[in-house]
Amino acid sequence: MSVNSYNLFQTAQSQFDKAADLLELNSATREFLRNPMREFHFTIPIHMDNGEMKVFRAFRIQHNDARGPVEGGVRFHPMETVDTVRASAMWMTWKTAVVGVPLGGGNGGVICDPHNLSDFEQEQICRGWVRQLVKNIGPNSDISAPDIMTNSQHMLWMLDEYETILGARYPGAFTGKPIEMGGSQGRIQATGYGIMIAVREALKELNIKINGTTASFQGFGKVSYYAIELYQKMGGKVICVSTWDNNENRSFSFRKKDGINLEDLREITNIYGGINKDKAEDIGYEVLSGDAWLEQEVDILVPAAIENQITDNNTDKINKCVKIIAEGANGPTSSKADAILNKSSIFIIPDFLANAGGVICSYFEQVQNNMNYYWDKDEVLAKLDVKMATAYADVSDFSRENKLGMRDSAYVIAVDKVAQACHSRGWV
Repeated sequence: MSVNSYNLFQTAQSQFDKAADLLELNSATREFLRNPMREFHFTIPIHMDNGEMKVFRAFRIQHNDARGPVEGGVRFHPMETVDTVRASAMWMTWKTAVVGVPLGGGNGGVICDPHNLSDFEQEQICRGWVRQLVKNIGPNSDISAPDIMTNSQHMLWMLDEYETILGARYPGAFTGKPIEMGGSQGRIQATGYGIMIAVREALKELNIKINGTTASFQGFGKVSYYAIELYQKMGGKVICVSTWDNNENRSFSFRKKDGINLEDLREITNIYGGINKDKAEDIGYEVLSGDAWLEQEVDILVPAAIENQITDNNTDKINKCVKIIAEGANGPTSSKADAILNKSSIFIIPDFLANAGGVICSYFEQVQNNMNYYWDKDEVLAKLDVKMATAYADVSDFSRENKLGMRDSAYVIAVDKVAQACHSRGWV
């Protein structure tokens, strides 16, 4: 199934509907929470390097701000759709609630392919983004962060444009900035490390020692890279990673049964997480089909690329050895696949719990910006560990006490917090 034929927002809404049924929410609360509070659809015209003018479509969705300013990434992707952004904004609302940070959920996207844009063209898109939204974003209303194919440089361009327009310093308006310009230590590691902290806690619960376990990853961007880094430090072995090849317009899996070498792969990987196929073969990696990551004989699968990657069409390919699926990406498992996997013995750590490390550290960055006092890396990562482990324990305890799966438990906890905030404010 192609990305275009799959509606991520419908999946997010159906997941919410199930939680709403379990909570017995009234009709007004259901309608309010299953749709965004505000949407911005706009265009960004820029001068290309060849002298032509090109117009890019963009979105910013503010799903809910009952618990605090909305926070969420800005992604650059040629296949971006408003429904993908809506889904990500909704999931961010539940993500911030389930890990207990005082923020709401938002997300943004620009339909573009950074692979084919110069740095100057990307800078113009970033500045144009801010010019279109400046009245509706800021540290007390809507905070942006890096997402798919955006990074700290993009955030700094956006911040600079925002501060230039307003004529004052507002470092907390954007997170994921370069460390020397108000960014937080540990932010780049946060999402990947958070995934592995959740995996560590799950393995404890399953009475499995992490030392000696094996894993396969989809994606080799920042999230996967740092998840692999921490996993290897804890004694695990990664035997396969899958990445997108922009030149051939398809993905490949790279396998080394005795364990990948993280630094060797990094040296042959572009800034978007694409591994050079020929160079990988030269240093001893098997180059397999893009779906091969899913079929490996491993203990842990980590889909950390894009949505709708585990579907009812490929769940039968998952090896019987797999014990945990940790969803590093947003919405990597379709609703039909989730129903199939729930009947299996595989333990699923749902996306908005597993990948919450990024928003936790974005919150830390904003706190540091507001204090104008910055923590060292060890302190940030220690705080991240506490937040992730606590959130995991809360969901796991609720799961056992109420005989619900981890996804349903995380949803019920998060939706209940947001619904209560809306009720307390008198909105519904």
